Amino acid sequence: TKIEDFGVSFGRVEIFSGVNIHVHCGQLTALIGPNGAGKSTLLRAILGEVPHTGRLSYADAAGKRTGRPVIGYVPQYLRFDVSSPTSVMDIFMACLSRRPVWLFPAKSLRPRVLKSLARVRAEHLVDRRLGALSGGELQRVLLALALDPAPDLLLLDEPVSGVDQNGLELFYHLVAELRAQEDMAIILISHDLNLVAKYADQVVLLDHSVVTSGTPAEVFSDARTKRIFGMIAGAAPQDAPAEESGARH
Repeated sequence: TKIEDFGVSFGRVEIFSGVNIHVHCGQLTALIGPNGAGKSTLLRAILGEVPHTGRLSYADAAGKRTGRPVIGYVPQYLRFDVSSPTSVMDIFMACLSRRPVWLFPAKSLRPRVLKSLARVRAEHLVDRRLGALSGGELQRVLLALALDPAPDLLLLDEPVSGVDQNGLELFYHLVAELRAQEDMAIILISHDLNLVAKYADQVVLLDHSVVTSGTPAEVFSDARTKRIFGMIAGAAPQDAPAEESGARH
């Protein structure tokens, strides 16, 4: 997937410009940067939710251009009424059925839903009420939804913001498995530099434009990265101060 010369402006305010990123199949690209750098807006532009300049192109593993890629998306959080009786099965029914939910028998979709949830080790949650899920469980359910139908490009917008350490590690491990097993191109926004260093193939530092990109080692050793994140020269990512979580860009 190639993101070519992307730019977004709201009125006279330029959010970012001249963004070029090439994400290969089977590659996890982590998008990092300070708050307000335009990271989430870039994902929304890729999704076609905001007007933008530039071009999105996709070629399969054989190098054949196939037009716009199928895109899966996991948001930072999901707004819903925690007191609602809506279950995991219900939300899959609403998303997967092409006909009104009340006309579509749940029994026919259940095997497909269970298969999708099994990919993220969450099949046991199929009948659980959404409001009863932990933060990590909910994000795994949203990941399962993003994988059906199978995407060419998976976008993850700070998907583990507010999730505990165990849930965070599991989510990253699942994403790494998807990258390896399904040859999927993945773009992940993250504030956790430790996990970026551990799991990402490519890191892109965005601050209204691409400041630098490369392997985690290359980007984290770059003086511009150290300046933006306040790293001490020679320090490893784990020594860098954490950014605020939950901010929208």
